[in-house]
Amino acid sequence: METVLAAPLEIGFDYTRSLGPVLGRFMTGLRDRRVLGSRTADGRIHVPPLEYDPVTHAPVTELVDVQPTGTVVSWTWTDRPLDGQPLDRPFGWALIRLDGADTALLHAVDAGSRDRMHTGMRVHIRWSSSPHGHIRDIECFAPGETAAAPAESGGDPVTIMTTPIRLAYTHTTSPEEGRYLRELAEGRLLGQRCPVCRKVYVPPRVCPADGVPTEEEVAVSEHGTVTTFCVVNVPFAGQRLEPPYVVAQILLDGADMPIPHLILGLPADEVRMGMRVAAVWRDRAEWTTSPTNIAHFLPTGEPDAPYESYEDHL
Repeated sequence: METVLAAPLEIGFDYTRSLGPVLGRFMTGLRDRRVLGSRTADGRIHVPPLEYDPVTHAPVTELVDVQPTGTVVSWTWTDRPLDGQPLDRPFGWALIRLDGADTALLHAVDAGSRDRMHTGMRVHIRWSSSPHGHIRDIECFAPGETAAAPAESGGDPVTIMTTPIRLAYTHTTSPEEGRYLRELAEGRLLGQRCPVCRKVYVPPRVCPADGVPTEEEVAVSEHGTVTTFCVVNVPFAGQRLEPPYVVAQILLDGADMPIPHLILGLPADEVRMGMRVAAVWRDRAEWTTSPTNIAHFLPTGEPDAPYESYEDHL
């Protein structure tokens, strides 16, 4: 039997958002070691603050200070913290109702041990030593009533917040995907045909039209046709190419489902639907069981494919 292929993968990006008048004041307060809640029409204080009243739907304009101490309303325990979580040792996730608030805030509690954690527990905020206007200016909560005093104003109001988003996981292939990747390691492209509609899918998958596994293996060409594409003009962290560049959907000859890939070798504004392209493979010494064996696609110079030849594959 073939060994099942598996590999660690990570998806990550920095999520940046403008905060607006309510969350901006809330984050500015956290930077200055103050917690603000919003007062709604029924007199309730919400922490974190709401931007709109859930009853009247009117914008919330009144923000008030609440205390940096509170009570654990409910909790769960984390024995094995994950990368990026507030603490690197076992801790409690808890809903904490701060004194002066009517709703609970979700955050970490550094209780020391599971035995010390309980509903009704009194806790206080442990502030970050380097606040900058983010929910993580609250490093965590700790048992007891003592909390640090508010700091002097840290400067300009906070208007933008950036949060790193990361997901690390292990991807394990199906037998069909494994064979596809092993063929890539030999410089070949392999698809599979649906037994019902007879469409060929690359990579192999359950047919999205008929809901059945594909079966018959079909070799497809490394030449294909650009069906649709986008021009990437916006720079972002970790970008490997300087904008502008093109990511296109490419319908390989012999396949019925396009694959996404880079189009290089010509100005971005010259890429077009119907353009004929061919795969450019990396040096054979770099090949692995990975789609990155194909570095990009280049125009072949052939006449463009007629629209009718790919209109059903957009």
